[in-house]
Amino acid sequence: MVSISLQYEGSLHCTATHGPSGAQLPTDAPRDNLGLGAAFSPTDLVATALGTCIVTTMAIVARRKGYELPAVTASVEKHMTTEGPRRIARIVTRLTIPLAADHADRAILEAAAQACPVHQSLHPEVDKEISFDWTGVPA
Repeated sequence: MVSISLQYEGSLHCTATHGPSGAQLPTDAPRDNLGLGAAFSPTDLVATALGTCIVTTMAIVARRKGYELPAVTASVEKHMTTEGPRRIARIVTRLTIPLAADHADRAILEAAAQACPVHQSLHPEVDKEISFDWTGVPA
């Protein structure tokens, strides 16, 4: 169990505090929903959680196989619904992996990305697209 405390600061702004570490994370409502967009919105955090979970899960698999995953980068796009209830409609995650396309663990690492806990926790109606760009051996 992890405890996270939240404080509403007013003006659609909150601060979350991670119990184990004390790290703080501000949030703000997005500009298209009455906010200032001055920080991650709650739905931005969902998309961010998916991207970081994918990379972290892949790194855990690599470590269990006896090596460190090189400096993977990712971009995440969050798309909200345009009609009906306001919710996340689609999250697109693009990974750049500095390993050869024929890497022995490619299939295992890609499967790990699809199996990350956040991916598995999101509602099935959220379209979760993941693409992999295997760029070659790291420098």
